[in-house]
Amino acid sequence: MRTLLVTGPGGAGRTTLAAATAVTAAREGARTLVLSADPQDTLGAALGTPTGPRPRAVTEGLTALRPDPDGSFRADLLALQEHAGSALDLLGADRLDGEELTPLPGAEELALLRTLRAVTEGAHGTYDTVVVDLPAAPRALALLALPEQLRRYLRRLLPPERQAARALRPVLGRLAGIPVPAASLYENAARWDARLAAARSLLDAPGTSVRLVVEPGPAAVDAVARTALGLALHGLRLDGIVANRVLPEGGDAPWLAALRAQQHKALAEWDAARPTHRVPHLGQDPRGLDDLVALRPAGPGTAPAPLDWPVTDARAEESRLIWTIPLPGAVRDDLDLVRRGDELVVTAGPFRRIVSLPSALRRCTVSGAGLRDGGLHVRFTPDPDLWPRTR
Repeated sequence: MRTLLVTGPGGAGRTTLAAATAVTAAREGARTLVLSADPQDTLGAALGTPTGPRPRAVTEGLTALRPDPDGSFRADLLALQEHAGSALDLLGADRLDGEELTPLPGAEELALLRTLRAVTEGAHGTYDTVVVDLPAAPRALALLALPEQLRRYLRRLLPPERQAARALRPVLGRLAGIPVPAASLYENAARWDARLAAARSLLDAPGTSVRLVVEPGPAAVDAVARTALGLALHGLRLDGIVANRVLPEGGDAPWLAALRAQQHKALAEWDAARPTHRVPHLGQDPRGLDDLVALRPAGPGTAPAPLDWPVTDARAEESRLIWTIPLPGAVRDDLDLVRRGDELVVTAGPFRRIVSLPSALRRCTVSGAGLRDGGLHVRFTPDPDLWPRTR
C-alpha cells in the first residue's frame, strides 16, 4: 500500500492539496482513501462533500474518512481504566464515567494514528493508496514521533521481562505485604506495545513517505529546512515538495513582480535539493472536484528509498566504528549528543530523539562526532573490557 503523509506550514493549503492528490490517484485507477483529523472538516470543504467517521464515497475510486476523536478517546481511556482497576482500587481512586470524559489536546492526532493502523489491517476496506492530511508541520512531526516515544515510555514503566516473574507475584505480594501489579496490567501493556509497534512499522514501511505543501517565500524556505531536519532525525522519508499557489508569469503591478521574484528564489533553492512540484494559483479558494482537478497536482508516485543510518567499520584504519546519522541542514551549534546506557540522545535544533544503539556500538565508548555532508558522524571506540578478543 502507498501511504502519503501530507503536511506543511499552517495556511499553505495542505488539506486542499491532500484532497487533490487523492483525486488524482483515484483518477489514475488506484483505490484511494483520504484521511483527515481536522474537526472543522476542512477536507469535506475541499472535496465539496461532508466527511465523518464512516467511510464516504466521494467519486469513483475515492473514499474519505474523518475519525471521531471523542469516541476514540473515550473508548481508549475507559479500556485503560478497566485494565488498571486493581491499581486504582489500591489508590482509592474513583472511576470515571464515559459521560464525563472530554477529549484532551492531541486526541485528534491519536485518533488519526489509530484509524491509519486500522486501515492497514483492512478494517475500513482495501486500498492501494492512502493520503493522510496531517496537522501543520510542528504538530505533524510530534505526531509521527509519538509511537516510538510512547513505546519507550511503556517499556520503561512496565518492562516486558518482568512478565517472566508472573508465577512469583502472589508470593512476592505476601512477602512484601502489598499487592503486586496484576497479570492483566502487563498483558494490556503488551497489547499497547504491539499496537504502537504496528503504527511505527507503518511509518517505516517501504510505501510510506511525507510530502510537504508550502507556499513559496522566505518563511517557507526556513520551514522546509526545519521540517526536513526533523523528519530525517526521526527516520521519516521526505519524497518531495509541493509549491502551492505559484503565481503566473506576466503582470505589471510592482507588488506582484516582487512577490513573483520571492517565489522564484525559493523555487530555485528547492529545485537544487529535492523534487519540487508546482501548483498554480487559481485566483480563488479551490472547492469541489473540478477545482481540485484543475490544480494538476502530482500523483502519489513511488516512495523514496529508506533512510540509511550505516555503521562503518574503520577499526583497521582508525581503531573505531563510525555511525552516520543523516541530518540535512543541521547546524553544528544546534547539535547535542548524550550517551545513556545503550541509548543515544540526539538533539538537532528543536528536535530530539532517543535511539537504541546497534549491538556492536553498545560495547564501545563515544569518542567524538563531526558534522559533514549533511550527516552527523559519531565515532565509537571499542571498549577492550567488552569487545571480543581475537587470538
